Amino acid sequence: MQKSTNLDTSVETLNSTRQGTGAVQMRIKNANSHHDRLSQSKSMILTDAGKATEPIPRHRRNHSQHVLKDIIPPLEQLMVEKEGYLQKAKIADGGKKLRKNWSTSWIVLSSRKIEFYKESKQQALPNTKTGHKPESVDLCGAHIEWAKEKSSRKNVFQITTASGTEFLLQSDIDFIILDWFHAIKNAIDRLPKDPSTPSRSLELFKIQRSSSTELLSHYDNDIKEQKPEHRKSLMFRLHHSASDTNDKNRVKSRLKKFITRRPSLKTLQEKGLIKDQIFGSHLHTVCERENSTVPRFVKQCIEAVEKRGLDVDGIYRVSGNLATIQKLRFIVNQEEKLNLDDSQWEDIHVVTGALKMFFRELPEPLFPFSFFERFVEAIKKQDNNTRIETMKSLVQKLPPPNRDTMKVLFGHLTKIVAKASKNLMSTQSLGIVFGPTLLRAENETGNMAVHMVYQNQIAELMLSEYKKIFSSEED
Repeated sequence: MQKSTNLDTSVETLNSTRQGTGAVQMRIKNANSHHDRLSQSKSMILTDAGKATEPIPRHRRNHSQHVLKDIIPPLEQLMVEKEGYLQKAKIADGGKKLRKNWSTSWIVLSSRKIEFYKESKQQALPNTKTGHKPESVDLCGAHIEWAKEKSSRKNVFQITTASGTEFLLQSDIDFIILDWFHAIKNAIDRLPKDPSTPSRSLELFKIQRSSSTELLSHYDNDIKEQKPEHRKSLMFRLHHSASDTNDKNRVKSRLKKFITRRPSLKTLQEKGLIKDQIFGSHLHTVCERENSTVPRFVKQCIEAVEKRGLDVDGIYRVSGNLATIQKLRFIVNQEEKLNLDDSQWEDIHVVTGALKMFFRELPEPLFPFSFFERFVEAIKKQDNNTRIETMKSLVQKLPPPNRDTMKVLFGHLTKIVAKASKNLMSTQSLGIVFGPTLLRAENETGNMAVHMVYQNQIAELMLSEYKKIFSSEED
């Protein structure tokens, strides 16, 4: 009779345990149902496999707190999304206008804020201990936009915070400022428009902490109520679930370290994390991939300009909208079908800007590094016929992708010059535009100003004597 009573008591205890566990799991599921994030509850579901490998901790409440700390990372650990040097000017503080003073700042972007340091973060951090904290900007409810009218500098955009503070950020390098603009815009878009509304990550954190605390508290009660053999099994399973979470955290940590090392484009391509792109790839690589000696994108741009841009005032000199150019660049890199007759590319300066960007971002310019000094020596020759013959000889020695692309490009530019009365683009104007883009020394020294003069002169001669220099290819 005594044995029967004990058996009934055990059954009731087991049933109450299952019901309690199910109720906790239901609360977690309801709290996270919008994104179906059950990672915490799944890792804590009890299983009957295994035996205890460690003694039961005497202080179970402390044990629960340690497990909770392992499962949910501290909220303060905000991952840095981007950092680097930019030019910064603060033009308003709380709605009050300020005098615009540009300064170089080390900028650190995280998920919710931007911090401005006077020097790189590694050097600035020791100063924070002495009270010199970095200036911080809350991005929640902020607005970002290009601000050409706010400064005579190029590539300027403005950030306006919810509190009325305004900043201008700028860089002379196009792709750097574009990268920053989109990174900050994406961070703002992820945050709620109302600064008083907690961010989605904070809400999720609170739900997970509340649910996890409740579940662990329930486990502690189960351990107190159950018999020693039941406690032994339960503590093993709780330890096992924490170990699984630690494994996941180690993977996240390794991935974070890999990203923060800022691997080069070549490294990412070799590891297969990103595919080969058009912009930023070597000319011969693009041509080999397309089984051609002239990149398809170059042909498409030239065709579009000759179709609707020969008479446009300042063609190749006037800059197109930088954001639209970046959008076009992204589409080309993703190997999406490109139609330059589409209305979104209606501004022909966007097409010419993208073409110039393609040549500017070549790791090795259209005139290869090994030929740079030889072309400079050729342009220095006093006799014009000797200059032309030397240029012609050098062009014939170029690799086929460089030679053929050069022929197509300069042939196109001669058509621009032929319409100079309408587009106001002379040979000299095009030489100034394309010289530094197509030619540069591998190691720039103090002779940059002298090199620029030669770069322009070489481009001008290739245009003015196009037929003589490329005559062998045309015959």
